[in-house]
Amino acid sequence: MVEYQRYIDWIDEWITERPRTVIIAFLLVTAVFAVGLTNISTDAGTSQFTEESPAQAALDDIDQEFSPAFEAGNGSTQLIQSGSNVLAKDELLAMLEAQQRLEDHESQRVVSSSSAAGIVAQTIDPNATSVDGQIRALEGATTGEIENAIQTAAAGPGFTGLVSNDFNRESASASATIGTVQHDVLGGVSSSSAGTGGTSPLTDIQIRAQEIVGTVDSDIQVFGSGITSDELSSVIFDSLLIVVPAASLLILGFLVFAYRDPIDLLLGVFALVMTVVWTFGFTGLAGLPFSQMLIAVPPLLLAVGIDFGIHAINRYREERVQGIGISQSMRTATDQLLVAFFIVTGTTVVGFGANLISDLAPIRSFGLVAAIGIVFTFLIFGIFLPAAKVWADELRVKYDVPEFGLSPLGAEGSVLGRALMVGVGAAKRAPYALLVLTVVLTAVSGVYATGVDTSFSQDDFLPPEEVPGYVENLPEPFAPGTYTVTDTTNFLEERFSTTQGSSVTVYAEGPLRDDYALESIQRANRNPPDAFVASDRMADTESIITVIDDYAAQSPEFAQLVARNDVDDDGVPDDDLGTIYDALLDSPYRTQALQYITEDYHSTQVVYSTESDASNDEIESDARTLANRYEFTATATGQTIVLEAVSGTIFSSAIRSLVTALVVTAIFLVLVYYVIEGRPSLGLVNLAPIVVSVALLAGSMRLFGIPLNALTATILSIAIGLGIDYSAHFVHRFADEYHESDEKIFPALEETVRGTGGALTGSMLTTTTGIGVLALAITPILGQFGLVLALSIFFAYIAAILVTPSVVVVWGRFA
Repeated sequence: MVEYQRYIDWIDEWITERPRTVIIAFLLVTAVFAVGLTNISTDAGTSQFTEESPAQAALDDIDQEFSPAFEAGNGSTQLIQSGSNVLAKDELLAMLEAQQRLEDHESQRVVSSSSAAGIVAQTIDPNATSVDGQIRALEGATTGEIENAIQTAAAGPGFTGLVSNDFNRESASASATIGTVQHDVLGGVSSSSAGTGGTSPLTDIQIRAQEIVGTVDSDIQVFGSGITSDELSSVIFDSLLIVVPAASLLILGFLVFAYRDPIDLLLGVFALVMTVVWTFGFTGLAGLPFSQMLIAVPPLLLAVGIDFGIHAINRYREERVQGIGISQSMRTATDQLLVAFFIVTGTTVVGFGANLISDLAPIRSFGLVAAIGIVFTFLIFGIFLPAAKVWADELRVKYDVPEFGLSPLGAEGSVLGRALMVGVGAAKRAPYALLVLTVVLTAVSGVYATGVDTSFSQDDFLPPEEVPGYVENLPEPFAPGTYTVTDTTNFLEERFSTTQGSSVTVYAEGPLRDDYALESIQRANRNPPDAFVASDRMADTESIITVIDDYAAQSPEFAQLVARNDVDDDGVPDDDLGTIYDALLDSPYRTQALQYITEDYHSTQVVYSTESDASNDEIESDARTLANRYEFTATATGQTIVLEAVSGTIFSSAIRSLVTALVVTAIFLVLVYYVIEGRPSLGLVNLAPIVVSVALLAGSMRLFGIPLNALTATILSIAIGLGIDYSAHFVHRFADEYHESDEKIFPALEETVRGTGGALTGSMLTTTTGIGVLALAITPILGQFGLVLALSIFFAYIAAILVTPSVVVVWGRFA
């Protein structure tokens, strides 16, 4: 004990003898970190989670390699038109007019555009290759000519994919259609990132496109990655604007109850603000973007900071009410609390830092920022706040300023003090029965929790289609903006989904000129797994083989070329493939061919249709099975595959982080209690309530239907870090009182509960309500995180107050 005590004595001297020097030093550091706040950038959406995924890499390669019709363009915008019949003459002209107006604006940097209206116009006049020419072709056509053209276009490739599910070929009608505009974006943008958020160079272009298209007399909406990026960034700000003031009011109310003194309240709140400034100033200086994940960091810091602040002031008051002087009272408080704070900080850093082993970069970033924030919290509440309290009380004495609410929370004889003795009473009467009941409850909850869902989708990050009434009625500046992304996304899924399921793409790389290349693709498609649509035991696909078949049906000469090189007469050429590809690329089918094969004949994509009743997990598993059949280097990809892969990574990361946090925390606690108390077994006593609270939390997540998603997946390891906060204060205070009471367990427990239990109660009430306000956030994922975080703190408090006394009693009998 002598070794670490001298360091505490040194800190005590600075706190009690030089408080102003400590305060000035901390304020200077705060000013430095405040500069970093101006350097914070935002990163929103799902793209940040998929960057390191092999499936996403394959999808990016597909986007880059199979878009030959728009080689100069590297960003796209969708024009979504809806109405009673978007294939009527005036509506077709309106779509072309929107395309024309966008092309005429230099700021749009339009490379090319396409639409069902353009296809109809070119069917009428094959020479109408420009939008202006297509407008003239439609203006000069009769209604009958247009309807015939629509029926003809519907028989060819590409048209039906641009019109809604309710397209009626006979009546030439549909309720919605999609046009596409390609932009030449400086710096480039991957189309695979469309709709995933993050900073997009298309944002300004597409916001301006909304204004331009709005001048057309038709219901046409602009949709794309820039619009989505802008709204996802806005929803972060809007959520903070709603949550932070609400949380601040609730926290302030409970802090008034906890501190019951205006000066102490001011110091505690200022220390909390410093903690947030230090942490996010650090992220700005370090160049870490602020994502939706990091919105959860301030509540975590508040949870620990509030706890530290209440404990520091409460412990100091316990000495002051006995008539002890300011400096000596603070020395006694910090002698005990710096050790307890160190234990809490170490275990909380372990809990948060366990997320650094995640395979997902945003979760690693979250773990890093949260862990560093907790270290800052320790420094501010362990050193700055006590020094500020000493300085403030010295000024009080000097200027005869009265003190308010000097008695500590949970004092003997108070209602709270009596209520907190429930756990001690149970430990006196039936500690073994209580522990058996606790073990059974923990086991049942843990087993039940194994059925918790895992999910990952863009919907987690999007605002709801209809925001709650309380949000709509908020006054300025708290009123959120108008969000269209979710409504548009749902519209697209409803109107343009097929009766089949989604699609999966296999991206293959290899020598496609070799004779076996196309035959190997054909063989891979035989007897496909159950998740894929099949006909005559062959997978339903679109590939370079499909284009070869289509052109052969139109060109007798090409059909003869294919037949001459089809050795086994199965319809798939297996000889002189380079000549076949060359002929195909020199034909009118060049554009279609380059959607499935690169010009160097080294890469290809094969698109598979999936069954509508197949689950995402089944699709991902079967897609990987199918890709393994290829004789080339093949990767299964597509949005379903990418998101399901991330979902699996989230679950595995959550389990690894939980196990890592438990193991490292156990080792840390055993070592710490060996060093400071010479009783390593107290470390296990400290850990026992945390196991209980984590099991209850995991079971509650399944009970309330809260899945393990990008944010809640971190909660299991976080629950260990925050839970230790409560049990560590309890056990460390017990150890001190145990020495003072000549190793008598129950007097030590009673003194612990009266002294520390009150502070724990104040901390629990403040943080659960303050953090629970996250449920008001516009983004669903933040609401879920707020609920599970509040539950984790509540369970940790209940376990500390009710379970720890019985664990201590059993420890005392056997240790």
